Amino acid sequence: MNIGYDELSIDMLVGRVLRIEDKTIGGEKDPFLQRYRGRLYNEDTAAAYDQLSDLLKPYHLMPLFRWDGDRHAVLIVPQRERPQTGNPRVNVFLFIATLISVLISGALFAPAGLPENAQPTLPRLLLAAVPFTVSFLAIMTAHEFGHFLVGRYHGVRVSLPYFIPMPFVSLFGTFGAFINMKEQPKNRRVLLDIGLAGPLAGLVVTILVLTIGLSLSTLSRLPASPGATPQITMEGNSLLYLFLKYLRFGQWLPAPADYGNTPVLLYWLRYFFTGQPFPFGGIDVTIHPVAWAGWGGMLITSLNLIPAGQLDGGHVLYVLLGRKRAARLLPVVLVLLVALGFFWSGWWLWAVLIFLFGRAYAEPLDEITPLDTPRKLLAIVALIVFLLVFIPVPLIMV
Repeated sequence: MNIGYDELSIDMLVGRVLRIEDKTIGGEKDPFLQRYRGRLYNEDTAAAYDQLSDLLKPYHLMPLFRWDGDRHAVLIVPQRERPQTGNPRVNVFLFIATLISVLISGALFAPAGLPENAQPTLPRLLLAAVPFTVSFLAIMTAHEFGHFLVGRYHGVRVSLPYFIPMPFVSLFGTFGAFINMKEQPKNRRVLLDIGLAGPLAGLVVTILVLTIGLSLSTLSRLPASPGATPQITMEGNSLLYLFLKYLRFGQWLPAPADYGNTPVLLYWLRYFFTGQPFPFGGIDVTIHPVAWAGWGGMLITSLNLIPAGQLDGGHVLYVLLGRKRAARLLPVVLVLLVALGFFWSGWWLWAVLIFLFGRAYAEPLDEITPLDTPRKLLAIVALIVFLLVFIPVPLIMV
């Protein structure tokens, strides 16, 4: 086999970082040119990867660090060309389209926020939708540019955000946004940094927007019975949303007219996870459009942090527990989503999507280097944040 480089030289370079126990020459079906197994000399495996990567660059080769049982494996592969960054005009076009789509969605809900007896003309509706549009897009932009900027900081080629306009279909006028990570991250630490930067940046803006929005919101009495209004739709609760409402209004909302013979804690546990019983005759927040945008941002953060597959939460679970343990937890996630689907059918769609696409995890160039202690703590904090922002029943309709 003509591999186009001096095998002996590569052996010597790999031997600087790895105590070589055996070597395999790759065939046509193997995903490597050469594979070495043994034990890395340096306990700082991230530094060992950087050292070997620099040594191999003149040969237009690169290393992959993998586990092979309890041994370290170094795979030598051709150096990959750096991908193109893409055409930013596409990103700008999609952002403008999404801005218009979100503005239209906000205008559909704007009549409820107009002054009494005000004529709902198109200019008035669009003007009334501006606070919602600006607030919601600020959350989405913070989320996506969190990924983008940290990716660039680590030298990983990532695309600008692709926003997804969806007028008249989505409650918010969009199905969110995404960035394309065009290169594999160097190791788990980099993957965690990029994966968490988005949700954490978005969450900071979400809390700010929710705080402002709830300060502009008011309390109102809910209908006394199902027949009192044609249809009632209420936003669901997360622990964070409940707490922010409590800080603003001094009570847990929606507050039922009375708890009957049900202990208060049992009532709230049942209502939080099922949306039942509906608190007819009670009190709830009539949320301002800015608060509605903040609630939507919280929902997006929680969906992104679901611990499965290519979602941000999937990255967190993978880097914290490893591929095998993360894969073992996937059925648990699916079962929980299916169970919650009996109270909000949207979870069944998410369960199907995660079943189809949630079994693949991002693969760093170096899978050996573990998380350092600060990042382990950060990953645990991310899982706690998920529990705080997760909304078991996003929409409650009667």
